[in-house]
Amino acid sequence: MSVQQRRERERADRRRLIVQTARELAEAEGWDAVTTRRLSELVQYSQPVLYSHFKGKAAIVAAVAVEGLADLAATLRAAREKATDDVGALRAITHAYMDFAAKHPAAYDAMFVQPIDVTFGTGESPRALRDAFHELATVLEPFAGERDLETFTELGWSWMHGLATLTKGERLRPDHADSRLELMVAMLSRS
Repeated sequence: MSVQQRRERERADRRRLIVQTARELAEAEGWDAVTTRRLSELVQYSQPVLYSHFKGKAAIVAAVAVEGLADLAATLRAAREKATDDVGALRAITHAYMDFAAKHPAAYDAMFVQPIDVTFGTGESPRALRDAFHELATVLEPFAGERDLETFTELGWSWMHGLATLTKGERLRPDHADSRLELMVAMLSRS
């Protein structure tokens, strides 16, 4: 391995460590606890080293968001692949989506609530975002009928996001979570 390759590998490792540490800190203590000073201490690199990888906290949050989107895409794919029929696949991804949001609240917040410089809804969107959207679209396609699939997918995603956000904020009756998901599956799967 050349010196240049070793340096590039070390730089990529540092970047991964910073993102992983930011995500873990945010999951444990919330995004307010994530500062470049605190990250610098935790990863044992100076703040200038952090700034050589990221312009600031917003860029770190964006990196966590993209990583979270990749994890969400993999989670949705696994749920979809286990299903035996179209309605079962829709039911599986709605449950997987809600479980992901509940288990990874800081990553979910970075993905969909925090202001980040990530393009959504275009061909310039990060691959991880396009992959997550593709998983949703794949499951919703049998139910879209003559409707535009991307618009139908955006609506389905919006419903899931709304339920996840309202559930996290304890704004919905907790004993009706399953019935809400079943109703959403029934409404989306109507032709």
